[in-house]
Amino acid sequence: MLMQTHEARLSALREELKKRDLAGFVVPISDEHMSEYVGDYAQRLAWLTGFGGSAGSAAVLAHKAAIFIDGRYTVQVREQVDEKLFEYQSVPATSPAKWLAANAQEGDRIGYDPWLHSRGWVKTTGDLLAEAGAELVAVQSNPLDAVWADRPQPSAAAAAIHADITSGRNSAEKRGEVGEWLKENKLDAAVISALDSVAWLLNIRGSDIVHTPVALSYVLAHADGTAELFIAPEKVTPELQQHLGNAVTLRDRADFEPALGGLEGKRVAVDPEYGVAAISQLLEDGGATPVAKRDPTILARAVKNPVEAQGHRDAQATDGAAVSRFLCWLEANGPSGEVDELAAAAKLLEFRQADSGLVDTSFDTISAAAGHAALPHYKVDEDSNIPIPPSSIYLVDSGGQYVRDGSAGTTDITRTVWIGPDEPSAEMKDRFTRVLKGHIAIAMITFPEGTNGGQLDSLARQFLWAAGTDYAHGTGHGVGSFLSVHEGPQRIAKISGAQGGTLEPLQAGMILSNEPGYYKAGEFGIRIENLVLTEERRIEGADTLPDGGTWLGFENLTWVPIDRTLIEPALLTADERGWVDKYHADTRALLAPRLDGEALNWLERHTQPL
Repeated sequence: MLMQTHEARLSALREELKKRDLAGFVVPISDEHMSEYVGDYAQRLAWLTGFGGSAGSAAVLAHKAAIFIDGRYTVQVREQVDEKLFEYQSVPATSPAKWLAANAQEGDRIGYDPWLHSRGWVKTTGDLLAEAGAELVAVQSNPLDAVWADRPQPSAAAAAIHADITSGRNSAEKRGEVGEWLKENKLDAAVISALDSVAWLLNIRGSDIVHTPVALSYVLAHADGTAELFIAPEKVTPELQQHLGNAVTLRDRADFEPALGGLEGKRVAVDPEYGVAAISQLLEDGGATPVAKRDPTILARAVKNPVEAQGHRDAQATDGAAVSRFLCWLEANGPSGEVDELAAAAKLLEFRQADSGLVDTSFDTISAAAGHAALPHYKVDEDSNIPIPPSSIYLVDSGGQYVRDGSAGTTDITRTVWIGPDEPSAEMKDRFTRVLKGHIAIAMITFPEGTNGGQLDSLARQFLWAAGTDYAHGTGHGVGSFLSVHEGPQRIAKISGAQGGTLEPLQAGMILSNEPGYYKAGEFGIRIENLVLTEERRIEGADTLPDGGTWLGFENLTWVPIDRTLIEPALLTADERGWVDKYHADTRALLAPRLDGEALNWLERHTQPL
């Protein structure tokens, strides 16, 4: 019946396209802010195809259609999307643009929603279609929305104040820096369209996107340090008005398009990654000049101030206690074979919710048993849920959003544990220890200022490479401060054609994940993830760097025992063993006062020296 439903939806979309004289249409997972996670109202790809992943797109023609996903979702797409309706296409081997150029007929008009794509995407796709004799056409309204009868409305929840004492800096200071940046670049204004940038700049938060505490809105920042906030009136409280002050003008979100058209003669910065094509087009139509410049808040937001850094430490201690209680419970109950993936995820949430500071989880928990652990972005549901088998590996990747008493932070942790009663195989211990060695290499590295994540990435992979294996994801991503769990611009990953932040020099104050992994398809997966804070390092007798820069390293933020059952001590050097023992001693010292009973006993057992 599910397949008939999606077949009917696809048929209805095709009929709507025919009415509009369109031969095809592109459906991304996106919203008008180019968000990674989107509200229910923007889940167009899921509605049309049934696909539940967080990255992907579809292209629909009159007689064929395709869904485009990367290697993370190869298995999931086959479980959720009917191949009779949508061909499975793998990115980056192909793309919607390449597929459409190969399959569209000469003269075809292919529609796209300019509020869901970047200008760069429009240029690339339009050029490819033109070579094939077809045309890319911006639609005035989304044809999929016209046939989505029960489409949810955007959230009407009120925006919330993120107090200055929690953020560490007031909004006026941040807006002043943006104003100075605009003057330096001979610009009059900047469109701030990324939701986490709006939240950071104005010290506000919200609940409009699941897992990410942001409010649906736009900001137009001006060179004099003032700003206009475009937000639905029902989301504005008197307290929010008072918090924003007179220098921030509140305007209805519906006024955003006319406001862009009213900037004649102005030079306006638009982020090429987060500014949708419609924004630049509206500016041009109104006589303004859009200038492709990175959102001036992005780098400032990535470099955490001391208050934000302490908020992360506080959140990590709280979260570490909750995850430790869960792993204690799992060790006792997992070997029965009666705990399934959904039950384990629910139990972990229960332990987190015992703390009143938890606002939300920071993403959907990856609760993965046996072969499912070999899928790096596995998302358990009622259909895929399996019991955790005795004598197997279980992987759990999860996090929380915490606020309490002037302190706030976002956590993200992965632990891979052995479920007894038997012992893990030699292969499992070898692979786990190689992943651990890579994790330790990142944790221990000292590097000169100016180093980027692409230069560090091979440190984490070297021990797997020595065994002839690798993992197909990045080693580390940035993390927000009570904001998005995935934050740029910094990243630790291979340098490739799609840089994705790997060339961004790391700076003191940036938070990253450290998460190498190993995945044996159909059998088991391993990932060890902590968050780390980039910090300055003083090295006695160190040479002065040529550019006068400083030395950097990482402060560990995440404190939960690493499963010693899966470690092969003979593969570790003396320094690596020392790191593990110190990590466990520090974990015990931090968490012991927060635990009691069996959880405290569990902590003591699992933090003993190797």
